[in-house]
Amino acid sequence: MTDRPVLAINIGGVRLAAAAVDSGGRVSAAVRLATPTGPVVDAEVLWRTVLALIDQVRVRSGERDFAGVGVGCGGPMQWPAGEVSPLHLPAWRNFPLRKRLQEEFPHVPVRVHNDAICVAVGEHWRGAGRGVHNVLGVVVSAGVGGGLILDGRLVNGSSGNAGHLGHVIVDSGGPPCSCGGRGCLEAYVSGPVLVQWAASQGWRIGGTVRELAVDAERGHPVAQAAMRRAGDALGVAIASVTNLCDLDVVALGGDFSTSFPLLFGPLEEAFSRHVWATYARQVRIVPAELGQEAGLVGAAALVLAGDKYWSVD
Repeated sequence: MTDRPVLAINIGGVRLAAAAVDSGGRVSAAVRLATPTGPVVDAEVLWRTVLALIDQVRVRSGERDFAGVGVGCGGPMQWPAGEVSPLHLPAWRNFPLRKRLQEEFPHVPVRVHNDAICVAVGEHWRGAGRGVHNVLGVVVSAGVGGGLILDGRLVNGSSGNAGHLGHVIVDSGGPPCSCGGRGCLEAYVSGPVLVQWAASQGWRIGGTVRELAVDAERGHPVAQAAMRRAGDALGVAIASVTNLCDLDVVALGGDFSTSFPLLFGPLEEAFSRHVWATYARQVRIVPAELGQEAGLVGAAALVLAGDKYWSVD
């Protein structure tokens, strides 16, 4: 454990964030800004934006010598090398993010993992899953991601993608998914899919997920049906993982988290229909506690929490 904070960075298609995070998981000097987009944004423009973000954290925190650097970035990526090709950041294809950061911080560990995995790690380390050993973290946004902690340690899998819940099959005869398969969870639950499905059923054209949630709360039948459909799919997927992995806690977070109250009823109903063992019925399915800070806290934990979440160096 170190007295110096870790520099935590989160790189997403909508926004970038960075902060200093101490050994207790406390976030300070946080800086957030919109991710630059457009035809003039190439790999180096985006990289310089990340460097500017780091400089702002240094100024706000008064810290020059961080204990390490932890990063959550959208995938896919070559892990653990940290060469990233985020789907929502076309400027970066096989960009050597870990290597470039290591050049900026040559004397401390630099660790890069999937952004959804960092959310799951953050929730296990200091959020809704703290104190238990078996946690599934689920992130619902433009897609569906996740991370899996078993026996108190992050499960990486052979390529670093273990726990990626979005492409668990919830209905083999279901709708096409962007991955090329059919019936994936992401084909039911992601924000764009919810809006598209609702529009196909007579809801407004061009609406947003937030507007859909508001209409569901007001009793709009199509909006409510969209939320039931999504909640049911989430419940089936979570039941499958719980039956397989014997979980203690499932923590749900992401940009779509404000809509979770609308999902929990149908989610819990579907979950109950698809679990039979006593051990599976004991899992707690809860909203993530850390909100927007979960990814930053989890990125810092890659450095601060020993080998619980990073054991490949």
